Amino acid sequence: MSTERAVNPVAAGSLLADRAYEELKGAVLANRLRPGDALSVPALATQLGISRSPVREAVQRLIHDGLATHVAHRGAVVATVDVEDVRQLYVLREVMEGLAARLATERLDATRVSELRELLERHEQVVAAGDDEQAHTEMDMAYHRLIREVAGNAHLTAALDTVQGKAHLALHALWRSPQAPRLAVEEHRRIFEAMTSGDPDAAELAARDHIRRLRIRLSQAVAPGPDRTEGAPVPVRPVGP
Repeated sequence: MSTERAVNPVAAGSLLADRAYEELKGAVLANRLRPGDALSVPALATQLGISRSPVREAVQRLIHDGLATHVAHRGAVVATVDVEDVRQLYVLREVMEGLAARLATERLDATRVSELRELLERHEQVVAAGDDEQAHTEMDMAYHRLIREVAGNAHLTAALDTVQGKAHLALHALWRSPQAPRLAVEEHRRIFEAMTSGDPDAAELAARDHIRRLRIRLSQAVAPGPDRTEGAPVPVRPVGP
């Protein structure tokens, strides 16, 4: 059968928006774009070497993810990190990630086990190589997203989608340790083992313990180094036409 009419044309800006989003998200999570930095669409479009439309879409996605916020009379800025707000956020996340692991365990099948195992093994390889912090962050977030996808509760997924972005922003802003990736993988492995044992109680406890440990590490953290001069250029890489 001919596929000539099987799909619709893809807008030229859609791929650029995805690439702009990934670059901006990476800059936020790597602390190149810091909390409170303005996300000026014209300035970022110039730095990225693309038109404003895909950059505007990318910034809106950052806001949706909790990595940016809209400030009246100023526009979009990278979300700020307040220690007490983060503590409360992680208390909430602990409960929700535990519930997601419980529900996912009850719905787990061979296909999903394989997907989780593959992602975990790839994450372990990245951490062992030790030279790609952005890949570690993306796989960390992907692991939790896959668990809540398996859980199959749309309301829980929507809530965690918002919480996770801001939680990772706080983690990178307040606690940047060379041990972080290794600890994350070890704790993800414990969650996986509990889930694949078929014990929802154990899976919930393992997931909650993971987030609780993150909360403890954050409570012991110190703020990052001296702030960059206000208004200084933000280093983001061009994404090309």
